[in-house]
Amino acid sequence: MPELPEVETTCRGIAPHIEGQQVDTAIVRHPTLRWPVSSEVENLLPGLTINKVTRRAKYLLLETNSGTLIIHLGMSGSLRIVDPHTPVEKHEHIDIVFNNKRCLRYKDPRRFGCFLWTDLPIQQHKLIAHLGPEPLSDLFDIDYFYHKAQLRKAPIKTFIMDGKVVVGVGNIYACEALFSSGIHPQRAANRLSKKRLQVLLNNIKLVLARAIQQGGTTLKDFVNSDGKPGYFQQTLNVYGRKNQPCSVCQSPIKQVVIAQRSTFYCPNCQH
Repeated sequence: MPELPEVETTCRGIAPHIEGQQVDTAIVRHPTLRWPVSSEVENLLPGLTINKVTRRAKYLLLETNSGTLIIHLGMSGSLRIVDPHTPVEKHEHIDIVFNNKRCLRYKDPRRFGCFLWTDLPIQQHKLIAHLGPEPLSDLFDIDYFYHKAQLRKAPIKTFIMDGKVVVGVGNIYACEALFSSGIHPQRAANRLSKKRLQVLLNNIKLVLARAIQQGGTTLKDFVNSDGKPGYFQQTLNVYGRKNQPCSVCQSPIKQVVIAQRSTFYCPNCQH
């Protein structure tokens, strides 16, 4: 699944091509995604101008004067900018064509993404309203983080992946941040000191910022908006490295399942 750095990379990749541009037409080939594609995509979006492209958690937001198009890439979705006449490939479900002769094309083999429309303030939408702070924002600070942790007995990995606590810390980056912090993923959130949580908070911000800078993680289903894969996966320390030697102590990396997610850690470095 594309994680926050991939979504942020996509946001930055498509924005220069579509911000300030008027939609000429929208083509929905397959309206059945995670939820049915909002009818406004075809019926209302043409003629509107995309004022701004932003991101909230893993949602891409295309803002217009009449409302906001909410896009989620789901498990396998991707967006790219193409010429409108580019032949349509398998699993390419939606085109948004602009007056500047550029086309925003959505591909999603598993059809688990979404294209939803809202004319309400975006913070009131049911998918957005309950979300915690952005991990790279000033709102995600140690006082907030420590207070939330004191209320939870859940494993720390489950805690930091809870979007109501902080958004966008997906499985890959949760594993990496915990490794960098020397914290075992199964340790209870409320058993960690404020000092250790400060280290973890710093590493969450660092690993996500580094991934964004380097273009996101190369996943088999993800390609940047310019068609080039990201490169951050080359520097992963634990994720996907079961039984391989730890880069610090050479102990074999272990894999367990926490909250139905594969979790990788070093049994020697993390406690």
